[in-house]
Amino acid sequence: MNFNDLFHFLEELQKNNNKEWMDANRKWYKSLRNDFIAWLDDLDLTMAQLHDDYYPTPGKKGINRINNNLMFHPNKPIYKDHLGAGLDKAPNSADFYIEIGLKHCLLAGGRWRPDSKTLRSIRDAIDYNGEELQQILDKPSFKKMFGGLYEDEKLVSSPKGFSNDHPHIELLRNKTFAVEYKLTKADVLNPDFKEKIVEVYKEMLPFRQYLNQAVTV
Repeated sequence: MNFNDLFHFLEELQKNNNKEWMDANRKWYKSLRNDFIAWLDDLDLTMAQLHDDYYPTPGKKGINRINNNLMFHPNKPIYKDHLGAGLDKAPNSADFYIEIGLKHCLLAGGRWRPDSKTLRSIRDAIDYNGEELQQILDKPSFKKMFGGLYEDEKLVSSPKGFSNDHPHIELLRNKTFAVEYKLTKADVLNPDFKEKIVEVYKEMLPFRQYLNQAVTV
């Protein structure tokens, strides 16, 4: 995968964020998209060896559309400034997300503002065994890599059904349960980029497994 070419394409696309330019450069985009899918396929095969419950996710299934959803975000530009994909993407699970873009390059995973049923399941798991999640978050290598949970909106009081003096009230107030590892452009262009992804994936895995278990019990 020629990530330098991808960055170049995204830069030109953002200068000319319109259908006319995309149509004129469709061959360039499709070539890059196919290369990215092939790169994802290779990464998928590598990560499938890391644990028995890995959910194989071909690049074509994992890759996201480059078009913004203007129905829900009418003020956004037509095209995104990045390519993104989810791997280890079992149904109703916390997948492993990769984003390569101009403003953000990152690796992430977890649950971003889940629906009320899923959120309740996660909170029930914390109520039952929040110590396990806290131990994952407090692990020194985890804290060094991710810092903590992704900063997002939180309840100002306790969720319905939980008391304000709950021992894990700070966790329960979260609406998002996710972590991210920020990458630099240099990281993406480094020959050891795939090894870095595997390192981050392995560190994040117990966190994602906790969330997945929470919604299957």
